[in-house]
Amino acid sequence: MQISIPVPPAFSFKRTAMSHGWRSLLPFEFDETTWSITRVLDLHGDDPVTVQITSLNDALQVSIPRRKFGKRDAELIVRDVRHMFRLDDEMNIFYEAVADDPDFNWIVREGAGRLLRSPTVYEDLVKTICTTNCSWALTTKMVEGLVKHLGRETAQGDGRRAFPTPEAMAAEPESFYRDTVRAGYRANYFKELADRVASGELDVESWMTSPLSTDELKREMKRVKGVGEYAADNLLKLLGRYDCLALDSWVRATFARLHNRGRTADDSKIARHYARFREWRGLALWCDMTRDWIE
Repeated sequence: MQISIPVPPAFSFKRTAMSHGWRSLLPFEFDETTWSITRVLDLHGDDPVTVQITSLNDALQVSIPRRKFGKRDAELIVRDVRHMFRLDDEMNIFYEAVADDPDFNWIVREGAGRLLRSPTVYEDLVKTICTTNCSWALTTKMVEGLVKHLGRETAQGDGRRAFPTPEAMAAEPESFYRDTVRAGYRANYFKELADRVASGELDVESWMTSPLSTDELKREMKRVKGVGEYAADNLLKLLGRYDCLALDSWVRATFARLHNRGRTADDSKIARHYARFREWRGLALWCDMTRDWIE
């Protein structure tokens, strides 16, 4: 079975897929040889389904192997794919902001700027917590543990699993995250977050459409245990808010290499470099830092 989803004129599958590391964290799988993303989607009632996503003829081609599905399932698949690839994001204002800048107009030519995200804010939040103060290898290991132990299996019998629901995570004791997932001090963060979301106390999905200002929303995010300044800034980008820079050691080192002759630059200098892009400065910075990820 296959679904074709038209994409906006200025859209790059490669740039979106390669926009950051989510492509390689389960239940995403990325194949750079075929330029395809395989993903398990939870259909919220029906069994999860594995889909493979490629780009062809100005559309995303979504293949669903060995699975019959009805109209409702097809609508959920399209909704999730559009959300993950940011097909409904309005990028024209950003493109206008960088179009006349010789150092940044490549973004328009190459259709960059859409940051791959998960189908839910909850998944993005858990994964963001997995990235703080650790190596990428450890991040990958923790996410694998969560998916393989708590995710629901697909109906296709391919051995793949969906990302765990808040309810599935809340059902486990804190010791599970410490001893099985090897999450260390994050064990308490995962348990408390899952409990709050599963009980309805915390609605993280509402952050997508929150009327709060960025600063107000950031303060709300930082009330979640395990979410500090850097994690909140990164999550805001996945919500479509780009007025935060999200500086970490890798960004600082890359900026030094690209713009400061290899010398360490203080954060105020980095901020000044992108200040002209105003509310889009965080996205301009990220595109700049990752430009050479695709040659």
